[in-house]
Amino acid sequence: MELPASCDITRLLQAWSQGDPRALEELTPFVYKELQRVAHRYMSREPRGHTLQTSALINEAYVRLIDSGHMNWENRTQFFGICARLMRQILTDFARSRLSQKRGRDVRRISLDETLEVSVEPRADLVALNDALNRLAAIDPRKSKVVELRFFGGLNAEEAAEVLKVSPHTVLRDWKLAKVWLHRELTGEMRNGA
Repeated sequence: MELPASCDITRLLQAWSQGDPRALEELTPFVYKELQRVAHRYMSREPRGHTLQTSALINEAYVRLIDSGHMNWENRTQFFGICARLMRQILTDFARSRLSQKRGRDVRRISLDETLEVSVEPRADLVALNDALNRLAAIDPRKSKVVELRFFGGLNAEEAAEVLKVSPHTVLRDWKLAKVWLHRELTGEMRNGA
């Protein structure tokens, strides 16, 4: 099944926003492939033997999306950004649950580059990053959103700029500053044993 043009997905999202259940049925097979890509990106960062599978992550995000009630969808980029946030929340909740069962293990270091270093240790880095992102959001919500869209959602600068309604240059500047801030926060936590 070929992915329709971005404007077709946006049209279907807007029809779904207006209560057209057929739009959701038509939209689902098209967006599933992209959701699979995002979920696969998340799961590739998880340790081998992770009990949560890619399809389960997509299904849980889909259920949360449908259960969240009426959304006013603007475009496909906004939709995928929200889906990425849901997947981040699901994995963070899962990591918190697993870590509470495995206290005493070493905390791993993370890299905010386009790829994340992988280890067999529990996902303390994801929890620490999530907590740091929440602190950043309290100080500068846009920078936090840029990290969420780029790092977790896999969006490029132009797509993130479209969601945030700013220029791609602003996204790149926010991305750079947010990475520095997060690095300082995360390395400080690791030195302090948090």
